[in-house]
Amino acid sequence: MAASFLSFAQFQKSFMSLTSHNPSTIDKSAEDLSMNDATAPVVRDLTYTQIIFWAAAIGIAGGLVATAYYYLLESSIDLVWLFVPEMLQARFPSEFIVKNYVWIAASIGGLLVGLSLYFMGLPGEVAFVVDQVHDPGRIDMKQTPAMIVASLFSIVAGGSAGPEAPLVQINGSIGGWLGTRLNLSVPTVRILTFCGMSAALGAFFGAPLGGALFALEIPHRRGLEYYEAIMPAVLAAIMSFTVFRFSTGLSIGGMYHFESIPPMTLMNLLEGAILGAVGAAVALLFVLVFRVVGYLTEPLQHQTILLATLGGLAIGLIALVFPQTLFFGEKQIDTIIEYGASYGIALLLMIGLAKMLAISCTLHSGFRGGFIFPLFYIGSAVGLAISLGFPQIHPTIAMVCLMAAVNVAVTKTPVSTTVILSVIADTSMVPVIVIASFTSFVLTTQVSLISTQRSRPVSAGEFQPVISDRPAIIYGVTE
Repeated sequence: MAASFLSFAQFQKSFMSLTSHNPSTIDKSAEDLSMNDATAPVVRDLTYTQIIFWAAAIGIAGGLVATAYYYLLESSIDLVWLFVPEMLQARFPSEFIVKNYVWIAASIGGLLVGLSLYFMGLPGEVAFVVDQVHDPGRIDMKQTPAMIVASLFSIVAGGSAGPEAPLVQINGSIGGWLGTRLNLSVPTVRILTFCGMSAALGAFFGAPLGGALFALEIPHRRGLEYYEAIMPAVLAAIMSFTVFRFSTGLSIGGMYHFESIPPMTLMNLLEGAILGAVGAAVALLFVLVFRVVGYLTEPLQHQTILLATLGGLAIGLIALVFPQTLFFGEKQIDTIIEYGASYGIALLLMIGLAKMLAISCTLHSGFRGGFIFPLFYIGSAVGLAISLGFPQIHPTIAMVCLMAAVNVAVTKTPVSTTVILSVIADTSMVPVIVIASFTSFVLTTQVSLISTQRSRPVSAGEFQPVISDRPAIIYGVTE
């Protein structure tokens, strides 16, 4: 009521000044208006040529950031899992270290994750990034330091979470920061944010087109909405990919090399549809495991440090039985491809289930990272088990289709997942992958790991329930 009265009084004063014959009153009002216009920030748009220029610049910066993150991550993993065990074994030759190092290292890593979250704040996860992309169109740069530290501790500790999510938030915040520094409009800032996200995924996946499409596809459950950002995003991904591959010396081309790729037939298309449905069922089982672990950890949601430490302990204990579940699965998929057939059907299925449990413990305990490659790993293990049980299905077809179907069921990215897998798997099975992806997508449209509630980052030392800032299970359509 007071606000309404004040607005009416201001209106009356303005009206009287406009109808007054006192020139000084009119001049003063005009002078105030001009002063307000002078102090207001000028919001502008870029020409398409300027957008392309800044997209390339963001891509180069993103490639450098990905390179620095890669070397820091690899050296940290070598330190914790190679150098330290060898040093301890040389100084203290005992079977205790050999048998218990995994869970001890993972628990210490969990403790460090908890301490970083408590003292630096809780950086937003997938739901937070999606919210920020829609409104205000950028990712807050203030959360970048906490994400860098927490994600490095999370991955080095052996958590089933990959570096794609941290890199998306880091590089996406760079694009948004640049847009705000240039005083650009919200749609233009959003395009630059997408360029940063695409640069991260283009470097990480080694598939620039797939990375760009994934960045544009992940905020929506029904497909691409920000189609105007496709070309700048693809350019940023290409530039980042080039810089990253040149800086690291990593090869260009397929990440995984299957023993053989069968010639495609119409029967393979039918197999793709069936495997897509099986992958959707596997994803639903993962959703169930994720929900159960969420309920079990809910009483500790206020205890950030304790929860992360227990999460590290759980990851280590699972790895004692199934060492294949350590880390996010990028390199472990090669082991499945080369030696998985010797494991047998039962062991492969148990490894897939153990990986589901490891991912759930990782994410619900506050660890920071993405779950794309962990989902690929589940698909590869279950797919190979299916091919062993049904020899008429080629192992390559079964593994790649399950990798696509499981990931699509959770991330809702059928287009980009198909492109990414067709590149990193070094196969020509695009039609089969498309069918498996879209079959899984259609069967799981009501399932998501991303919460509809707006998540927010939490400042250092604030006791905020961790469960509100991590991916949450929901049933129902989200936009």
